Amino acid sequence: MCGIISIFDIVEDVETLRKRTLKMARTICHKGPDWSGVYVDEGCVMAHERLAIVDPESGSQPLHDIKNQRVLAVNGEIYDHKELRKKLTKKHDFQTKSDCEVLLYLYDELGVSFLDHIDGIFAFSLYDKKTGEVFVARDHIGIIPLYIGWDIHGQTYVASELKALDGVCEIIKEFPPGHYYLSSEKEFVRWYKRDWMEKIPEEKVDLTKLKTEMEEAVKRQLMSDVPFGLLISGGLDSSVIAAIAQKYSDEKLHSFSIGLEGSPDLFYAKKVADYLGTKHHSITYTIEEGFDAIRDVIRHIETFDVTTIRASTPMYLLARKIRSYGIKMVLSGEGADEVFGGYLYFHMAPSKKEFHEETVRKLLALSKYDCLRANKSLAAWGIEGRVPFLDKYFLDYAMSIDPEDKMCSKMKKEKWIVREALKSYLPEEIIWRQKEQFSDGVGYGWIDYLKDYAEKTVSDEMLKKAKFKFPVKTPLSKEEYVYRTIFEETFASPSAVETVPVGPSVACSTPTAIAWSKQFEKADPSGRAVRMVHEHAVK
Repeated sequence: MCGIISIFDIVEDVETLRKRTLKMARTICHKGPDWSGVYVDEGCVMAHERLAIVDPESGSQPLHDIKNQRVLAVNGEIYDHKELRKKLTKKHDFQTKSDCEVLLYLYDELGVSFLDHIDGIFAFSLYDKKTGEVFVARDHIGIIPLYIGWDIHGQTYVASELKALDGVCEIIKEFPPGHYYLSSEKEFVRWYKRDWMEKIPEEKVDLTKLKTEMEEAVKRQLMSDVPFGLLISGGLDSSVIAAIAQKYSDEKLHSFSIGLEGSPDLFYAKKVADYLGTKHHSITYTIEEGFDAIRDVIRHIETFDVTTIRASTPMYLLARKIRSYGIKMVLSGEGADEVFGGYLYFHMAPSKKEFHEETVRKLLALSKYDCLRANKSLAAWGIEGRVPFLDKYFLDYAMSIDPEDKMCSKMKKEKWIVREALKSYLPEEIIWRQKEQFSDGVGYGWIDYLKDYAEKTVSDEMLKKAKFKFPVKTPLSKEEYVYRTIFEETFASPSAVETVPVGPSVACSTPTAIAWSKQFEKADPSGRAVRMVHEHAVK
């Protein structure tokens, strides 16, 4: 997963900005360990740290449209780039075989409207030297991270990670998912718009179509010129992705799982891998190893959200192991719970309207939670993560399904339509396995240890007075107090805190779960909080 930095609205000396950009780029070089590139102009400065997945030989960036004098720096993958090349109506002088170069020529032919014509994950900055315009955009859900900031001179910066802007910009914000920004207009414009964001869908589920759409999403994302692998937790989502990927791959794929000794995920992941015939690697970590990594995890993940840090830590440790096998890209099951209402508290949704509205809220917040975790945990060690459940074209179908067909109950397990549609791929015990949050599945002792440590470290009095130490987004629990302290020791900018969501939640949720049931009012944010539903999984 690459890293980008751009500076525009320039008023300072260009050479000064070039040196600053190189220093900023060093903070995100882990995202792109394969090559570095810089473009300098009186109107824009760009830096690119490359992780070579497609066209490793000639796909270095920034990319140039020589004829039209445009320059592009991209972090992401354009899955349908070959088809898009064929649809171009003009003759263009392609310099590389990179999947990203096609964006330059789509912009030439269609302008900013090309964004909804592509299938991929991306954050990019495109500079037009003739007009001085800078065009910045981010993918539909925010699978790829991007931040925007402004310094004391009013110069505008965009960067793949918060840390590149920290200490440079006075104001830092998350670049909103599904939006673009033009330097001439200086406002964010939503390009990703769908009816399901505002209306309750009424299309009854077609299980055959659901299966086909899922298969096509996975096949599109197998695009790679380097070795890739699979993340398997042993739960439904990652197992389905792994099964489809292995079916449509020409060779045995490497698969990976992580957990404490004896954890549920390690047990079930091995079952899945044996069934699929992958080259499986079970990684065991200790609580001490996880705890020792937390400060580094917070620096890389750039959040103090409790559930995100709990889950990011084992994923961060796993990523290091994955890279040691020469794997640079992995497929994962993120997003299924948001699309299909898979979190256990969805059992308590009072109506299909509220069920659907909550899935929409969660999808549109993913860039702050699971997408952030999955991308940055892996990128810390130079690995790209792909998430077929969040494929744009798959979402077009999955989010058009009548939410009544997605709802779970005593008679219907969560994500039952996914289980039914894809049950031919996996053994029954995997297809119908109870939902586990990743931070639970790696071993229940992990969360218990973190809570115990926070209880011993943060006194009741310290938490009571937290509003004086942290007047903005005050920690609500002792565990959050610990993480917030590390975060503020790591990031100097006061506005860095504003990029992190806070508030009562269950399973990385909006506060909706609490509105649905009083049992969540003082509950731990773990999925285990839904005791009556989770009890069977623990047994």
